[in-house]
Amino acid sequence: MGTDRRGLALSTDDPAAIAGIDTFVESFISYGVTAGAIFDAAKATPDQVLVNAKAAALHLFMQTGDAVANAAPFLARAEANLAQALPREKLWYELVRQWWADDIPAAIAAAEEIVRLFPADIAAMKLGQVHQFHLGDHPAMLRLAEAARAGCEDSPYFHGMLAFALEENNRLAEAEAAARHAIAMQRAEPWAHHAVAHVMEAQGRVREGASFMAEHSDTWAGCNSFMLTHNWWHLALFTMDSDDPERALRLFDEHVWGVWKEYSQDQVNAVSLLARLEFVGLHVGDRWQDVAQYLAGRLHEHVEPFLDLHYLLGLVRAGREASATELLGSMAEHARARTGKPGGDTWREVALPLGRGSLAYGDENWPEAFRQLGQGLPRCQEIGGSHAQRDLFHWLWLEAGYRAGAFDAIRPDLQARLAARPDVARHRRELARIA
Repeated sequence: MGTDRRGLALSTDDPAAIAGIDTFVESFISYGVTAGAIFDAAKATPDQVLVNAKAAALHLFMQTGDAVANAAPFLARAEANLAQALPREKLWYELVRQWWADDIPAAIAAAEEIVRLFPADIAAMKLGQVHQFHLGDHPAMLRLAEAARAGCEDSPYFHGMLAFALEENNRLAEAEAAARHAIAMQRAEPWAHHAVAHVMEAQGRVREGASFMAEHSDTWAGCNSFMLTHNWWHLALFTMDSDDPERALRLFDEHVWGVWKEYSQDQVNAVSLLARLEFVGLHVGDRWQDVAQYLAGRLHEHVEPFLDLHYLLGLVRAGREASATELLGSMAEHARARTGKPGGDTWREVALPLGRGSLAYGDENWPEAFRQLGQGLPRCQEIGGSHAQRDLFHWLWLEAGYRAGAFDAIRPDLQARLAARPDVARHRRELARIA
């Protein structure tokens, strides 16, 4: 018997296993680059359930087409040794096994049970929140944070996670306070920086947001590619909303695209920023072609709707209509296969209309794009992603509506945006063009 760095009991006292677990947890909650230490621990201690479960989880977290196959041997070793595992370790195996089997509600239930019984397990809290976030269940993210508070309040990363959950529940003042508390505990807390960015973006505090993110950007160098590029993505959004899209494009070239082009989340950041830059009238050159070559191999993965929809839009904007059409057809097949299963309705009733709308947008069929996007938007939260990220599809709908001449339909939305973010001059210009 041993314990990890957070005082949680382990069924091993092997130093290699404990070091691998501790390094994985610390890297996972801080968006670091050393989570792969869990693979070394799995080689050194192949009979340890928790080590193998976390190694499988890291493979699944990569969101690649071969992630399920890569995770399978680790899960098999964990299953073979369950008799010697402690209750928390068995629950971790169950969490990851259900994730591997694509039963995300069951995986979330296992994460929630871990946190209920072992509130110091901050990695279970984080992974549970990730899955809740991908389902758009923001109230559950907040409940999970509150359940972990007693065991995790000593950690700045807990307060960063709490802050983001509060922001996604539109409790903006509380979110900013929690994030700033995390940063006071530890300045280099990138998820807390991210939460502050979300709050300021929602409130239209764009110049303040740009200053805040730039001020803390020196702490991101040690982050994994997602966190590094995503926080720079937020800074680029603030820069664009400050009427400096050319600088936002430079940030794309220097920080947002190019860290790990093969990674899904880096691709999402790239697609999202390029599309937004085009919305404000900037010509992005051949950058779509560079991004699209990394999307073309992902047509049949279907890890989650949020990813597929970004891949589809990137292919559309690069002029790769055949690949985009193939992806949309594969999404439809996947939706049919998931009939009656968790997430099936979201694929069929939300992702497919948004995908059809994106394809129609590429064809400049503005009325059809406006109609299809409008069909999916009311339930867009179900595809995953944050408010700020999903706003991309709302902007597609607005642009399609403008080009289709549906001024009366889009005017209330534009008015609401200006009221919420009066310092963003772009909103006034958008309203003026449909006057």
